[in-house]
Amino acid sequence: MVLVPAVAMRLWAEEIDSGTIELLMTLPMTTAQIVLGKFLAAWAFTTVALMLTFPLWITINILGDPDNGAVLAGYIGAVFMAGGYLAVGSFVSALTRSQVIAFVIGVALCFSLTAAGTPLVLNFFSGWAGDSVLTFIRSMSFLGHFEAIIKGVVDLRDAVFFLSLIGVFLIGNVLAVNRFKDA
Repeated sequence: MVLVPAVAMRLWAEEIDSGTIELLMTLPMTTAQIVLGKFLAAWAFTTVALMLTFPLWITINILGDPDNGAVLAGYIGAVFMAGGYLAVGSFVSALTRSQVIAFVIGVALCFSLTAAGTPLVLNFFSGWAGDSVLTFIRSMSFLGHFEAIIKGVVDLRDAVFFLSLIGVFLIGNVLAVNRFKDA
């Protein structure tokens, strides 16, 4: 929740601040291709960083007898969650010139999406929001979808949640970057 917004904060804010976004927009590619390319490169970097923790998995197997299927599912869930955090952070980075502001807002949004299904948040809304609002807030929780995956069950609904969330924020990212095409 902190590492990925730190990776994402530079994706667009530095381009905007240094003025290289105008040069980037003159390349013979669509904005969607540029956004997707930057996102996939950052997601690959984050996935490699996650995969570099595999010596812990080896150590745990030497010291004990873990459920390796659940550990593998946890890695898959972590990659999906990192992609979601990265899409959110990339969108925020496209909205601001400052990397620091992009980082702080990105962490706040990622925390909000992570904590959405917790009892603390749901109790806050339960006094004045309807059941449909509470169901929506609960369904937006990263933890709710991630906890289902780390139990060893990679459900299609959880994968669709993360991929659709990534898609929505990448579309927002394209719209945020497109404002520089006319400038």
